[in-house]
Amino acid sequence: MSQSPESPKSPNTNPNPNSDQDYLNLEPPPSLKSKWKPKALSLPDIWVKEQALKHVIYNMQQQFSRTPSSSPPSEPDVTSFQSFPLDPIEPDYSSLLSDVVLLGIFSKLPVSQHVSNSLVCKRWLYLTGRLVQSLKVKDWSFISSGRVFNRFPNLTDLDLVGSCIQMPKDSGVLVTHKTVSVYVDTSSTFAGFLGKTALLPLNVIDTGLAMVAEKYPNLRRLVVIGASEEGLRQIAVRCYTLQELELHCCGDLALKGISGIKNLQVMKLIGSVNGFYYSTVSDIGLTLLAQGCKRLVKLELCGCEGSYDGVKAIGQCCQMLEELSFYDHRMDGGWLAGLSYCSNLKTLKLKSCKSTDTSPGADEHLGTCLTLEELHLQQCHIRDKQSVKALFLVCENVRAIDFRNCWGLDDDVFSLASICRRVKVLSVEGCSLLTIKGLESVLLSWKELQQLRVMSCNNIKDTEVTPELATLFSMLKELKWRPDSQSLLLSNLVGTGMGKKGGRFFQRSKD
Repeated sequence: MSQSPESPKSPNTNPNPNSDQDYLNLEPPPSLKSKWKPKALSLPDIWVKEQALKHVIYNMQQQFSRTPSSSPPSEPDVTSFQSFPLDPIEPDYSSLLSDVVLLGIFSKLPVSQHVSNSLVCKRWLYLTGRLVQSLKVKDWSFISSGRVFNRFPNLTDLDLVGSCIQMPKDSGVLVTHKTVSVYVDTSSTFAGFLGKTALLPLNVIDTGLAMVAEKYPNLRRLVVIGASEEGLRQIAVRCYTLQELELHCCGDLALKGISGIKNLQVMKLIGSVNGFYYSTVSDIGLTLLAQGCKRLVKLELCGCEGSYDGVKAIGQCCQMLEELSFYDHRMDGGWLAGLSYCSNLKTLKLKSCKSTDTSPGADEHLGTCLTLEELHLQQCHIRDKQSVKALFLVCENVRAIDFRNCWGLDDDVFSLASICRRVKVLSVEGCSLLTIKGLESVLLSWKELQQLRVMSCNNIKDTEVTPELATLFSMLKELKWRPDSQSLLLSNLVGTGMGKKGGRFFQRSKD
């Protein structure tokens, strides 16, 4: 039976026989021809399309080069694609140089370029890491995973304090107290908040120190916090060349571990820091330190307790000690007398000490440091005349004295400095209670004075300089005299109309 023309079409029949032709026809319909305009390609579009085409052609060439030579005749001729030029790959000329030559080149470059050089390739990353000798680690996983040893195999200076503190690193608030800096958040309480909970466990720190001792036997400087006796013993056994050690928040018993560090020369022991952490370093720890590190040349005690016995042990055992510093000390009364046992001491520094010596004892029992040359007092409370007198008696042979931002340094206290008869250099800065009268009485008693520096002492006036003092100034080898910054400023503003409290510009108009 024949199908009538009105019958529905079969599903296989294309209702639009010209659909394929219309699909390939890219011209717009007649109704839009007047409005349609072809879009011009920009240079970036042309470059992207050209690079994409080159990439496709290159992949096709690689694919056909791996196919068998007996290809069917119907396949296209791939040799026609050779006419398209490809960007040549530039050779790596640095690969022709040995590691020794590249290390020599990198060592001549500034340190600021090490980071950018390490981003070139893996080889440069490894070679640049071999040039780094000093590092501050902020993340303990860098130590525990061993990445630091592969990345920086030749470290000689390592600071682990920041990585041992478990505080939020993303808080954005950084608290610094001269010797330590930590990030804090709203949950932190400033009453020894770096206690046992804020520091890594002792076994974790000891394990990390054992890895450091094994990988860095040539370590020369180490800074660590919260270490125990076992961890420090690992450092002492394997790091034979260690010369400088800085310990934070460690007690007396932890100092037993450093007794094997025979070549230690510089030691900084931080027992307590107000508001951050508290640990006890008493005469026991000072004695262990003195008996174990007899080659110390420089020792700094921060927030440490102790007394006459601890200072005496340091003087008797560390006979090579040349510089001794006390920062915010908590020493018992009578400790000044122990300084006389430091037979080779040349420099004594007191920083941020609330008192010098609460009970120095009789003058005849103090003794004297015969080799002492320099005495530095910075931000110290020196109102107690008895303790200041005892200090000057112990430092009787000093050659240079430096007062900097000391509280209580008035004429009476400064007059005690005349006990030191052999002073050649004097520096006074930021002591506002001292007057020209008190300064003159001491300066005229020093017959060997050669250098004088007076800065920012606002109670000393230029107009009060006497002829005797002016004569002394003319005989000095070096003089820096700027005691009153306000008078110096006013003298420079003479004739300019400034510095008169607005009298020139803001006069009240008279009606």
